[in-house]
Amino acid sequence: MLDFKKSNGLIPVIIQDARTLEVLMLGYMDEEAWEKTQSEGRVTFFSRSKKRLWTKGEESGHFLHVVSTHIDCDHDTLLIKVRPQGPTCHTGSRSCFNTDYNRNFIFELADVIDNRFAFPVAGSYVNRLHERGLTKVAQKVGEEAVETVIAALAEEEADFVNEASDLVFHLLVLLREKNISLDTIAKNLEGRHK
Repeated sequence: MLDFKKSNGLIPVIIQDARTLEVLMLGYMDEEAWEKTQSEGRVTFFSRSKKRLWTKGEESGHFLHVVSTHIDCDHDTLLIKVRPQGPTCHTGSRSCFNTDYNRNFIFELADVIDNRFAFPVAGSYVNRLHERGLTKVAQKVGEEAVETVIAALAEEEADFVNEASDLVFHLLVLLREKNISLDTIAKNLEGRHK
């Protein structure tokens, strides 16, 4: 149960992308905003400047769809993991914290690949790879691995970065071809680390 009395009726709410885990913004909720967020599945704040409830995206269409909610140990702060529908910041940026890039873009890329498998797009490179089948996709990963090693030994940083990126991309396609999620790989690596 959230304790709205500690901070004069408002609690801080951290908004985090459920897929990439990137912190997107900080807002405030009163009890009414919290109830509306729970009932509608979209984040609603209490706007301190407007002095009213404000559903993020009500004007822009960039809603924050609730995936999960987490109350802190003192019951006076909320973490909401969301699926953002467009940029979160009013400036048009992905995050209000002006990060240079999304460190977890690889998860977004895995989602794009999943989407191409589920909903093929004419001319899509992912779909062309998928149509060639598992053996060809696996061979492509092998080719990219060799090219990555060659680039690493040639000591050209830009070439190495490009080849390593190609390798990771094709490995993501191979994982999808085998129906193995990136989360499965992350959990396996974490388990090995312990």
